[in-house]
Amino acid sequence: MLRIALFLGTNIAVLLLVSIIFRVLGLEPYLANQGVHTNLTSLLIFCGIFGFAGSFVSLLLSKTMAKMGTGTRIIATPSSPEERWLMDTVAELARKADIGMPEVGIFPAPQSNAFATGWNRNNALVAVSAGLLDRFDREETRAVLAHEIGHVANGDMITMSLIQGVLNTFVMFFARIIGSVIDRAVFKNERGHGIGYFMIVMVLQVVLGILASIIVMWFSRWREFRADAAGARFAGKGAMIRALQRLQAETQAHVDSPMPDTLTAFGISAGWKAHAAKLFMTHPPLSERIEALKRGG
Repeated sequence: MLRIALFLGTNIAVLLLVSIIFRVLGLEPYLANQGVHTNLTSLLIFCGIFGFAGSFVSLLLSKTMAKMGTGTRIIATPSSPEERWLMDTVAELARKADIGMPEVGIFPAPQSNAFATGWNRNNALVAVSAGLLDRFDREETRAVLAHEIGHVANGDMITMSLIQGVLNTFVMFFARIIGSVIDRAVFKNERGHGIGYFMIVMVLQVVLGILASIIVMWFSRWREFRADAAGARFAGKGAMIRALQRLQAETQAHVDSPMPDTLTAFGISAGWKAHAAKLFMTHPPLSERIEALKRGG
């Protein structure tokens, strides 16, 4: 509950700080002189409520949606030595990270993958794919589990929700401010907002949302380096590097296959397209993650 209180408190503090900045800079009178009669504080609060609400609800439902979306089977009682080892390993890593025991699950994907989610560090879910369990040895699997435990221990889920909530708020807020200015300047709408305003706001929310996602993806890539470092700390640097190298080998084998894959196509594009695509990647290239661990000493 402490992290949820921090989440809400931070959101309120952000709204208050921005409201004070608007007052100090005199933005509301300035816009009024331009014919845009908008109460910036009220608009900001309105956008904050809707922006953070969606992010907060997504956080609370993250485990349920992850289970449904991946078909994850939760291990309530281990039915095999492999499941018993999986439960014991997660319990050991959770103790090292000083977090509550997460739920542990397996999802039926042939690719090697894993994820962690949940609304707080003591009520999380860690799941691995059937493909990973088939092909990774136990040291490598333990390193992957340690990486996911690192995400939980670092509070990455709630931090991502906080960042997304702040960005949602400002996307909605600035889309409406810019929409008002354009509506008055282009459509000469002196009384209220016409259909042009609402169309402009919709387009601006899409454009600003895309730009905001660059910030979210940057943080997502940064947190992967942190989780790798946590994995190395909890399971051993060598095991973490080997796990990433195995993932890299499987990824390269997939790239060489004839299967269509939009993300893979972006990854091998040259020139500015490759750099543009990288801005929207949730994970850094595996080669960069491996080098970061090697440089870590």
